[in-house]
Parts: sequence; structure tokens; C-alpha cells
Amino acid sequence: QVRLVQSGGGSVQSGGSLKLSCVASEYSAFTYHMAWFRQVPGKEREGVASRDTYGRTTYADSVKGRFVISQEGGKNSVSLQMDSVSPEDTAMYYCAASRTVVVRDLQESEYALWGQGTQVTVSS
Repeated sequence: QVRLVQSGGGSVQSGGSLKLSCVASEYSAFTYHMAWFRQVPGKEREGVASRDTYGRTTYADSVKGRFVISQEGGKNSVSLQMDSVSPEDTAMYYCAASRTVVVRDLQESEYALWGQGTQVTVSS
């Protein structure tokens, strides 16, 4: 069973930067459509950024111009570079992947594989 393993995260001050990484635990002949989501207690999981198998990216309006999703290392690995963060970016961040075609890039239900989650806390 393939797992998504996340690293990075932690605490940072407002205006700072942070980087998250995610890699599939095993080699796969498939190239995954990968994405990042975030969730705060009491709210639904929110799509942040996605990268399809052709390298095309999609971002939530709230992070456009500040966050960048990119391939890192092997084909089934992504990072999320977070710049100019604010307290509103505080959340648990999850990596997600899909082997099948994704229609709605930032929709949680499109993804079957999930990372373990990593906390990001931005202080003012």
C-alpha cells in the first residue's frame, strides 16, 4: 500500500516562509496528480494547491502569489513553498494524491491517498 510521507512544517512568524514536502513511499509506474489541503478545527478541509501529471498547477485564491507547488525529486513527490504567510494560514496541512483523472483539482473527494498531516502555525 503506497503511503504519502510528509515533512516540514512547524512555527513561523507572520511574513516569513515555510516549506512542506511530500513523497510517495514506494515507486509506482503511475504518475499521480498531487495536491495540498489544509484544515483548521471545526472547518472543512480546504484545497490549497494542486499539480497535475503535466505539471499544470491550480491555486486557491487565498494563496495565489504566495504559495508555490512544485515537483521535488521523483515524479510522485511535491513541495509547497509558503511565502508571506499570515496567521490565517495556520492549519494542519495534508498532502494528497490521485492515480485517476482529477476534474476538480481542489476538491477533497477527488483524492484517494493522503499524507499524515503536518501542523503549520503562524504567529503575528
